[in-house]
Parts: sequence; C-alpha cells; structure tokens
Amino acid sequence: MVEQPDHEDLDDPLFDALCEQWEHIVTGYMQFEDRRPVMLYDIQEKRIYAYQYEGFKAEMSPKSQASLADQYERAGALGQMVVFVRDNEAKRLVSYLLDYK
Repeated sequence: MVEQPDHEDLDDPLFDALCEQWEHIVTGYMQFEDRRPVMLYDIQEKRIYAYQYEGFKAEMSPKSQASLADQYERAGALGQMVVFVRDNEAKRLVSYLLDYK
C-alpha cells in the first residue's frame, strides 16, 4: 500500500479527493516515471490522467505556465511529482507537489 501524502490544510476537499485516489495516482505516475508526467485527477469524471509536461503547460495561461514551470523544476530536484485536481463544478484546478515514494 502506498502511504498517503501529508498536507498542512486539513480542510481541503480537493486534497481529500486526491487522497481517495492516491494509490491509483501513484500507480499511473510510476508507469511513466521516466517521462516525469504531470498528473491530473478529474473529480467529476473520476479519471486520472498522465500528461507530458510540455503539452500540459501549453494549454495554460502564461501566469499558470510560470507557476507550473517552477513546481515542475522543484519536483524534479526533490524527487516529487506534480498532481492537479480538477473540479469542474466548482471551477477549480489546484496543483500539489507531493512525494510519491
């Protein structure tokens, strides 16, 4: 079993949704670990996606691209992964930088 990540904000419904799918997210990441994908969990679809960094980044606004670039660089240096959780109903997309090993 994969240990769930820690998070400072205990009242975070998107992080709670991520934790519910944590094992599946890590498994998906590990399948493509050598490519360092950006992971996305869509709450309404209940689906997990692994995206190539450049392709995912290209779909974002310039401000979000800069934020993702920073997170992705830090993730590589720290041996972590970038995970996004999307809630289309609430119109929220939140990213997390998390240990997966």
